[in-house]
Amino acid sequence: MKLKLIKLTHEYKQQLFEMLEEWYASGEKIIPYAIRRIDYRDFDNYIENLEVKENDPKGLVPDSTFFCLDEERNVFVGAVNIRHRLNESLLLNGGHIGDGVRPSERRKGIATAMIGLALEECKKLGIKRVLMVCDKENVGSAKSIKNNGGILENEITVDGCVEQRYWIEL
Repeated sequence: MKLKLIKLTHEYKQQLFEMLEEWYASGEKIIPYAIRRIDYRDFDNYIENLEVKENDPKGLVPDSTFFCLDEERNVFVGAVNIRHRLNESLLLNGGHIGDGVRPSERRKGIATAMIGLALEECKKLGIKRVLMVCDKENVGSAKSIKNNGGILENEITVDGCVEQRYWIEL
């Protein structure tokens, strides 16, 4: 499996549709939120509004969204959203990187590899210390974060759910 992070273009419309249709059919919450925030079926609008730009009128933090492509199969296996900086809310619960692997591609080491690729993108953005947060019950996510050098700082409860906060030094 040869993975790389790519920005979404018209060339990858079919891969996006296949991944999101599978995810929605599973009934699971799609993570990262950025890839479900807008209706993907309006593809031109989706591409245009996928990322939050500097000086967002709603005050959102600028971000970059990448899709993880398995080059050998030409299939999207997941996605990552990188917040360029943290605000108070993201510092508490959200962090710099949100990542998700499509249901049929889990337990193959993709999350660990995808986070590693996302950390390289963080370096390009000048981020030196990365915060990643996951539900305590999501053992696979915690393992992928730890595999990339994540050190647990603490656990907090948000809306009745225990969240683990990990820092990764770059």
